[in-house]
Parts: sequence; structure tokens; C-alpha cells
Amino acid sequence: MDDDDLPRRRDDILAALIKQPLDPLSVDELDDRVAVLEGEIERVKAHKAAAGSFKASAEALFRKG
Repeated sequence: MDDDDLPRRRDDILAALIKQPLDPLSVDELDDRVAVLEGEIERVKAHKAAAGSFKASAEALFRKG
């Protein structure tokens, strides 16, 4: 079962984020929002890469042993 198949919690911040109306925001506010979200995407990608490296290292260690 994929994580996408699991129901989201009602207090899930991502669910709340995608439900926010964008119409009230100015172009500058939208630019700021995009910059913040792009920064968060990079942070998540870096964490994912580190987790993948850790997993690969652990798997390699156990294969040798």
C-alpha cells in the first residue's frame, strides 16, 4: 500500500496548505510563497537523499557481514 492511499490526518499541514485560497494574495505575496515552498522542497530533497545514503550504507554493511 502506498502512502498516497492512506487517509490524511485532518490536521495535516499539507492538506491545509493546498486548501488555502490564493485569490486574496498579491503578486509579491505569491512570489514569497513560491520562494518559501521551493526552499522547503530543497530541504525535503536533501533529507531524502541523506536518508537514502544512510539506508544504502546500512544495507552494504549488512551484506558484508
